[in-house]
Amino acid sequence: MSVFFLSVTLRPKFPQVYVGDDVTLICNRKGGSKPTRWFFNGASQTHEDYLMLLTAVTPNNNGVYECEQDGTKSEPYALTVLNLEPHAQLSPSVGGAVMTIGDGRNLMLQVDDDLKDWSCFVLMGVSTYRLALDVDEKMKRAVIFAELKEAKRATFWCKKKKVDLRSNAVTLKKTERMVMLVPPVIPALQGESVALRCVVWGGPELEKAVFYKDKTPIQSSAEDTYTITNATQSDNGNYSCHATYRFSHISFVGAQKEEDSDAQELKVIDGPPAAVISASTNGLQCSCPHCPANCTSYHWYHTLFNDTHTRRKLPENDAFIIIEDEGLYKCRMDCGKGFSRFSNVYSYKVFYAMLFCVVFIKHF
Repeated sequence: MSVFFLSVTLRPKFPQVYVGDDVTLICNRKGGSKPTRWFFNGASQTHEDYLMLLTAVTPNNNGVYECEQDGTKSEPYALTVLNLEPHAQLSPSVGGAVMTIGDGRNLMLQVDDDLKDWSCFVLMGVSTYRLALDVDEKMKRAVIFAELKEAKRATFWCKKKKVDLRSNAVTLKKTERMVMLVPPVIPALQGESVALRCVVWGGPELEKAVFYKDKTPIQSSAEDTYTITNATQSDNGNYSCHATYRFSHISFVGAQKEEDSDAQELKVIDGPPAAVISASTNGLQCSCPHCPANCTSYHWYHTLFNDTHTRRKLPENDAFIIIEDEGLYKCRMDCGKGFSRFSNVYSYKVFYAMLFCVVFIKHF
């Protein structure tokens, strides 16, 4: 008689799960079947698929997960979400979280150290693939090309070999429609501004956009963006848009068209504690009032005005630094397994006074 063992596994297989990650729990067993019952901290859940997608996780997702198929219950799986940010940053050079069929975009990786030991991956469904990483050591950044192929959604991330250091995870989603409601790729954070764009493939002239939250209209205008200026959890919901447009750049008498976008989930979360920069007469001070006690050192960063995609880590690790070079400055606190959020950006520009010498010529 065969004995089947049921287990809950995590994908992507992260060494640490950070707040804002999208992760999937898989109830898997040879010979297993659907429907699947899920339990969270002993309470039965309504979800019945063998895959359980958890989007923009927070410490509220911490706990024990179990699944059951054909009367067989899995061993418990404990999920722990760190209320910190990971060591490296992965972000799109342009664009948001939604792409059309066949589209792709570059994701840029920024790390504090050298890039030679970093690798990048993508999770599509339950399968993980390694991606080519184009490294520019001089600019201290690297790029991967992100595409979805046949997948409806995919999660991209990078990690350093032989150590448990990784970037944030970026999830991209596919739409088959001409009109897209495009949220940012990073999670929406409490108290911050969130822009939702209504984009039409091919760049036609947008005449009107109607935005909806949970199928209820919330804004109608000629603007292509709906902005939430101070996001709270009351803004959570499924957003979509209806666009009226015409391809006037192809034909002056181009026909007016209308179409709806897919609905996209917006989830506002409390992010990790944020560092704060304050300025004095000759330097900058970094602090983090809400950081835990194990956040003991400071990381400072400098970015040039003419290249905002290149970030240089400064050698200083104290709370106070003296600045001389023009550019953009920010800081964060090192908390061991992760970091605080980056501080506000401080812009430092040197103004040079022009001296004029006036010569008076006396005629005799």
